[in-house]
Amino acid sequence: MVPFDTTTPAVVFKLDPNVMHHGGLGVIRSLGRVGVPVYAVQEDSLAPAAHSRYLRGRWLWSPDPADREAILYGLAQLAERIGRTSVLIPTDDAAAIFLAEHGDPLRSWFEFPQPPRDLPRQVAGKYSMYELCRRLGVPCAEATLTGTWDQALDFAAKVGFPLVAKLAAPWRADAVEVRSTTIVGDTEELAELYELCGDEAVGGLMLQEFIPGGPGHDWFFHGYCDSDSVCRPAFTGVKERSYPAHAGLTSLGRCAHNDELLRSATTLLEKLAFSGIVDLDFRWDARDERYKLLDFNPRLGAQFRLFHDSAGMDVALASYLDLTGQQIRTGELPVGRRFLVENYDPIAALRYWRRGELGLRAWAKSVRGAHETAWFARDDLLPFALMCTWMVYRAVTRPWRRRTRHRDLTEPQYVPGRNYDPDNTTTRRRWQRLY
Repeated sequence: MVPFDTTTPAVVFKLDPNVMHHGGLGVIRSLGRVGVPVYAVQEDSLAPAAHSRYLRGRWLWSPDPADREAILYGLAQLAERIGRTSVLIPTDDAAAIFLAEHGDPLRSWFEFPQPPRDLPRQVAGKYSMYELCRRLGVPCAEATLTGTWDQALDFAAKVGFPLVAKLAAPWRADAVEVRSTTIVGDTEELAELYELCGDEAVGGLMLQEFIPGGPGHDWFFHGYCDSDSVCRPAFTGVKERSYPAHAGLTSLGRCAHNDELLRSATTLLEKLAFSGIVDLDFRWDARDERYKLLDFNPRLGAQFRLFHDSAGMDVALASYLDLTGQQIRTGELPVGRRFLVENYDPIAALRYWRRGELGLRAWAKSVRGAHETAWFARDDLLPFALMCTWMVYRAVTRPWRRRTRHRDLTEPQYVPGRNYDPDNTTTRRRWQRLY
């Protein structure tokens, strides 16, 4: 890799209170290994990513994503702690949406992309993305927002079972006791899901046509778009397994070249004038022989470390270089490279095995062939150990809990160094000047 200036710090920013988010750890390692001082917002002092050897400091904080003032003020305090302008990298939808809609007061402290203000919310919303695809002529699965129970039944009758149920606003998944994406097999399962969603079922739940899949049918696109919406680098890969099976995050991914998908994705991003890191999910529909867009994530995808090209470039590093005014040097696509999420893939593989889609020998071979894992790294072992601890804790306590929640750190705490000072007058004066 060509040497570059690493003096500008980077901050990994997320609002989703999920200690098992491996995408943030990937950013910490990717930038930290090349010498960038990396800081991260974490919701728990025992979060695995919070103990990476490549983390310069962690900001223990779990604010209400709807509390605009608290988030702006907390990030301003973090900027004061760091003491210089930093690159801000959102790793979840809520953080990306927040920066697009409310991030302007932070630009004196942070560098981050500036897509059209309403675009991240529009594309991250499941039904609003569907409507956008229909307007632009982008192939996608049929979908509807649920209203009355009769309307839900009418859509199910139209497209048939199974169908896919998604929360229209997945960044608000804590509002209901259901997964953000669920495959519904019949009317009974649909009724159960509808009841679990309660008031959120009306207007908050989207039903989507299920596109028959198969080996090599699920693809994803990762890229970084500069301020002119030029996507460089851009990568394509195959989702070989997911958790939950066929309807969740990538538990095993493989880098594969796909010119048609690259052209479709980059053309769409140019039309939207998108800037920043992006993660798109597609499924090949053999019925009409087209790739159909299923999800548009206006932020970094958790499996982005699958794409680490011959020049050492990935989307997190590309974002850092571009936002610090440096040249992005790309290399050859690492075709065949595999990425494994070692805590979720065994669970996913069990489901595939039960369906007769995977054998023990084939699973073992695929795991041995992984080039990089989400948690385990020989040069950074503590996050893996903590991940294992969390998985055991979740398995043991699952019968006694309805939902994993972590202590609410509404007031940020900086580690290491002195604790958060609510009477930090310097920060307050600078903050007041913005309004």
